[in-house]
Parts: sequence; C-alpha cells; structure tokens
Amino acid sequence: MSSKSKTPSHQEILDGFNKLRQEQRACALKIAEVEGDLLEHGTVLQALTKVDKSRKCYRLVGGVLVEHKVADVIPALEKNKGQIENVSKLLNKQLEEKGKELNDFKEKNNIRVQGPGAPEESAKEKEAPKSSGVLVEGDS
Repeated sequence: MSSKSKTPSHQEILDGFNKLRQEQRACALKIAEVEGDLLEHGTVLQALTKVDKSRKCYRLVGGVLVEHKVADVIPALEKNKGQIENVSKLLNKQLEEKGKELNDFKEKNNIRVQGPGAPEESAKEKEAPKSSGVLVEGDS
C-alpha cells in the first residue's frame, strides 16, 4: 500500500451521497408523520373543549379503548401535544443539519445532481407545490 491518503472511489462517493439523501428523506417522512399526529391532537382538543367536561369519552391506550371523562383526557392530550411539538422541533433541526451535511458532502466531492431524480433540476417539482397530503382549513 502507498503512503498517500486513500481517496474514495466514484462509487464510494455515490454510495455516501445516496446514504445521506436517504437519511434526509427518512427524517422528512418522520416529520410528516409527527406533524400529522400534532394536527390530530389539535383537532381532538378543539372538539373536546366544546363539550361538557363531565361527559364520557374514550381514549385509545395501547390498542384498547379506555373510558374517561373529558375533563381527565384534556390535560393528558395537552401534555402529549406539547411533547409531540418538542419532537417535531428536534426532527426539524435534525433535517436542517442533514441538509447542511448533504450540501457540504456535495461541495467537498464536487457532486452535481442531474436527471429526472435531481431535486434541484426537476421541472415537475418546481411547478407543483409540495404537500404533506393533509388538507387543513385555509389551504388551497
């Protein structure tokens, strides 16, 4: 072996880039899932604030419906919603860091993304707005 530092091969660079892109996509999917849960919690809380606090309601706990009173469920839902918001913030921070890492990797290895799979070059993605698939009041 030579004393020179080993430079990664074209395939190793490509594999590293694809791995980073996959990690970024996985993080984005998890964010979409968490934000969906956040919307569900908000919707349920909004509905429950309009009903009598002594009214029965059912909450899914570990796959089992458990009977509670609305007054008992609202604080638990608010706590869960707060925790989900914290997770969402953390995941968004991780996604931002992963994007920086990906851009640094591209710059370091002089990578240019081309073709139909290229996020920067895709005409369809430039024209169509991104959507999480969730319809929210006020969106068009």
